[in-house]
Amino acid sequence: MIPAANLPDTIPLFPLSGAIVVPRGRLPLNVFEPRYLAMLEDVLKTRERLIGMIQPVDKDPEGELHAIGCAGRITGFNEAKDGRYMITLTGVSRFRLQEQVEGFTPYLRGRIDWQGFARDLGGVEHITSFDRERFLELLERFFTAQELESDWENLTKAEPEMLINSLSMLAPFSPEDKQALLEAPTLADRRDILVTLMEFVLRRGEGGGVMQ
Repeated sequence: MIPAANLPDTIPLFPLSGAIVVPRGRLPLNVFEPRYLAMLEDVLKTRERLIGMIQPVDKDPEGELHAIGCAGRITGFNEAKDGRYMITLTGVSRFRLQEQVEGFTPYLRGRIDWQGFARDLGGVEHITSFDRERFLELLERFFTAQELESDWENLTKAEPEMLINSLSMLAPFSPEDKQALLEAPTLADRRDILVTLMEFVLRRGEGGGVMQ
């Protein structure tokens, strides 16, 4: 865990549509573009090893960015034979993007504000009431409808925060839906959004619509 006082005012930004990391969640990334390889090299030299994951508004990494992203710390790092890097980011805290910083790096950097996200820096977040059986039944129906494979045994044993955060990051929802999951104020709110999204997909499937 990184103390709030050690969070930098400026961090590298990795704009990627459909990819979010949430506090204490783990996001695997395949890094291969030269500018992001350069970013990775620079980030690994810093004490915090932070990368700011942020979604473009219109799926264009060169265009407007959403106001809220989340910083992840590099906690896993492997180099492939072809020069790619497989990294794991562990979410630290969400942030609000103040402005992009001009400079000589090939990648984007942002001046950010951490205020308003103090909850992210605490310990594991709990939900006072969690109907696990109902949630897993809905999840199983969703996976079946989407033809998704999963390690069901580990899913059923996962703590609520890990379960909800992992699904928020990895389930095949739209970038807009992922942004809503990222911005959810509490874990309970994120759980409620997940339930709504899965139920919506299932209703569309039953009605003959195309599931996204």
